[in-house]
Amino acid sequence: MHGVVDSIMSHPFPAVLAYFSVGILALIFFLSCFEWVSKYDGWAEIRKGNLSAAMATGGKIFGICNIFRFSIEANDTIYESLLWAAIGFVLLLVAYFLFEFMTPVFRIDEEIRKDNRAVGFLALVLSVSLSYIIGAAVH
Repeated sequence: MHGVVDSIMSHPFPAVLAYFSVGILALIFFLSCFEWVSKYDGWAEIRKGNLSAAMATGGKIFGICNIFRFSIEANDTIYESLLWAAIGFVLLLVAYFLFEFMTPVFRIDEEIRKDNRAVGFLALVLSVSLSYIIGAAVH
């Protein structure tokens, strides 16, 4: 199986399609994990026009994709890239819980549900910023 995959990945166009496909599937899976642990329904909030939820979700999307980008650059195979992207995602998820824990004055998820844009923006910046740190460590 590795021989077939390696043969396909040695050509640029199929490699791009493979990384793109795996990246999209990983994004859907990892974003679903974030939705599962959040105390609000992000997509329902976005549908209602909640800009804070959109910013927080956008930060998560960017963070996940950025970590995957670093893992693609740093590794030889698509399998290694996916493994390191998964490790990076777990670290981003840990950061999400730490963010909630480190703000005892208010609850992050509750503030995002209430469309507190300052908190939504902070969540976006935190996800993006940490994705660079995690990505650099993966690289």
